Amino acid sequence: MENVKNFLNLFVEYLQIEKNYSQYTIVNYVRDIEDLLAFMTEEGITEISEVTYQDTRLFLTGLHTKNYSRKYISRKISSLRSFFKFLVREKYTEENPFALASLPKKEQRIPSFFYESDIDALFSASDTSTPAGKRNQALLEVLYATGIRVSECCQLKISDVDLSTDILLVTGKGNKQRYVPFGSYANAALQEYLSAGRAELEKKSSARNEFLFLNAKGTPLTERGVRYILDKMITQTSTIFHIHPHMFRHTFATHLLNEGADLRSVQELLGHAHLSSTQVYTHVSKEQLRKTYMSHHPRA
Repeated sequence: MENVKNFLNLFVEYLQIEKNYSQYTIVNYVRDIEDLLAFMTEEGITEISEVTYQDTRLFLTGLHTKNYSRKYISRKISSLRSFFKFLVREKYTEENPFALASLPKKEQRIPSFFYESDIDALFSASDTSTPAGKRNQALLEVLYATGIRVSECCQLKISDVDLSTDILLVTGKGNKQRYVPFGSYANAALQEYLSAGRAELEKKSSARNEFLFLNAKGTPLTERGVRYILDKMITQTSTIFHIHPHMFRHTFATHLLNEGADLRSVQELLGHAHLSSTQVYTHVSKEQLRKTYMSHHPRA
């Protein structure tokens, strides 16, 4: 099994250097591959080249019997398929036993999103007389105005914000960059935060940095920090009981489509590589149209 562990180390280097994947993504890949290694040990398989298609079916059957979700199993298959594809490319093995493994059909879940009244309640929850309140207001406005991922928001630097043209330079998955516009409300909140809030937060730390959003200690705000801020703001509203940061992205896409934006434009704004990822939001729009029809048509 020593060779297999060496292969895993080489694969991690490939993901870091060639694919430029985030540490979070790489950790998931490693976890999935380590599960296969544990299976190989149980089955007495010592070489990676000995893994057959029949072994993969046995491995996946074990996952199904443990009642793992289809999404979880699909991720395992994708990770291991990529791992063996790399090994075949590097000539460490001749075949990819996961090449024929079929992905379970995805559960069709409609993304949760905010109604406009919910958004208004959140926007009125910030105490904008404090530096942290100014930051929170700017954070909310940017997330809703742009639909960027929370991870992308946390990576924004001051130089990525152009207040004269209302454009953000966003670095997304795979280090791909895109320009995303924002509106007057986000512009006003950002100007207020940058002129009177961020400098006060930065004083809390001896180190200086160029990240746009800072936490109470003056260091870059993290995804966990964003969740904490939102949870704290929820306690100050009475209309929203459970939210997660990604809901702003869902809301951004849903509201655009509800107002008539075309799917391709929304895809580009969200930074989706495939249109199918954006199409999930059409289900939300259709449901909204159905409710409107049922409420207003005389013979509904």
